[in-house]
Amino acid sequence: MSDLENSKKMAAIAVDALEDRKGEDIKVLDISSISTLGDYFIIAAGTNRNQVQALADNVQEKLGREGFFTKNVEGYDGANWILLDFGDIIVHVFDSENRLFYDLERIWRDGKVVDASDLK
Repeated sequence: MSDLENSKKMAAIAVDALEDRKGEDIKVLDISSISTLGDYFIIAAGTNRNQVQALADNVQEKLGREGFFTKNVEGYDGANWILLDFGDIIVHVFDSENRLFYDLERIWRDGKVVDASDLK
């Protein structure tokens, strides 16, 4: 499997995991042509601290079962913005207020928005 196919598979698993825990406003950005950070940013929101942590936990669990493990996790204890770095994909899970404040979609607007169904 090529690196890009692997990234796509990881992104699909992450989106499914976020949907399983009722993540809100899930967005996938293909940043492969504009950054060396990774291939995909996945951005989602939760309504409260517990849900934000549950979303992050589920992403790590489902990707871990497939052999993909986080290289770094930031912000888990505070749970207003949890960053899960899997290398090829980076998952951002926000509370609603911080999602609006940081507006990653605007900052990374040069990335291509990907429909989650196109990942499968």
